[in-house]
Amino acid sequence: MSAGSAARCGASRQWVGRHRFLAFVVLAYGISWSLWLVAANGGGQVPFLLGALGPMAAAAIVTVWSGQSLVTWIRPLWRWRVPVRWWIYALGLPALLYAVVTLILQIIGSPVDWSLSLDRLPSYLSTFVFVLFLGGGLEEPGWRGFGLPVLQERHSPLLATVVLGLVWGVWHIPVYGLLGFVVPWILAFFYTVLWNATGSLLLCILLHASFTPAQDNLILLPQEQAYTTALDNPDWAILATYLLAALIIVALTHGRLGLRGSGGRLVQPASRGDRPHRVRGDDDPHRHGCQPEAARSDGISMGGTAGSGRSAASDVRDLPESKHRWKGEDLS
Repeated sequence: MSAGSAARCGASRQWVGRHRFLAFVVLAYGISWSLWLVAANGGGQVPFLLGALGPMAAAAIVTVWSGQSLVTWIRPLWRWRVPVRWWIYALGLPALLYAVVTLILQIIGSPVDWSLSLDRLPSYLSTFVFVLFLGGGLEEPGWRGFGLPVLQERHSPLLATVVLGLVWGVWHIPVYGLLGFVVPWILAFFYTVLWNATGSLLLCILLHASFTPAQDNLILLPQEQAYTTALDNPDWAILATYLLAALIIVALTHGRLGLRGSGGRLVQPASRGDRPHRVRGDDDPHRHGCQPEAARSDGISMGGTAGSGRSAASDVRDLPESKHRWKGEDLS
């Protein structure tokens, strides 16, 4: 490698190290939206599904390029020894919220049928498994495993969640339309609490895998009334329930959203067995070509400081994705 190439490579690594969140967002959008564009133009289901891996791929690339450890980044995926209440939270919160939605619909006179919960159980379970292994659950190593910790290094949990939720929501727009950002923006608060309290990517993935089948199956109205393209009573009941629950969480945690410590700038919640890691770097790009430098986070670093559930690709509409206008929490 020539001296000029080594210098440019070193400079690019330095820039990524100083702007990790911005680099992550640009890569995540670029990877996912490019693949979804291919899917929308006759590419089929494979590029559509691969688009869901954009955030995870972006996080891995930025982690390596900024000189950090891939093992340390992905280790929370195997963190399962957390209090039982957080397992209940991850697996049960979406069902609880949709029970509230259904109750609201019943109060305002909608034809609720609670027995539909048993009829839709097989669909719920199959969607859960799909999202867990092939769908939206695989976004979490990017959003919660990388983006949230980077933002919380310099920003409060509340601000970090607002920023990440908006980025996460806008990322869904090619699949769910212009209103597709609304629900993820709100749901981000539920994920932040879980991540900050447990440091477990596994539980964040399970929460994601629980929300999608709840949205697709637990509005206990006749199918033609529960899942429409119009903004109607189910949509507003969902939005009101999500907003109220998010506000309750913010109030109960005093805005800390589960983050402990006096500084409030933790990279990720610590758990027993985790040890601080040292990033190996090399300030001389001529010794080994172009060595990554230890990253310095600046949080957002952006130069300063709910939509349709139908896929944009006509040939992937048969996927078990959310069918509801407000349902921005999806399989992708």
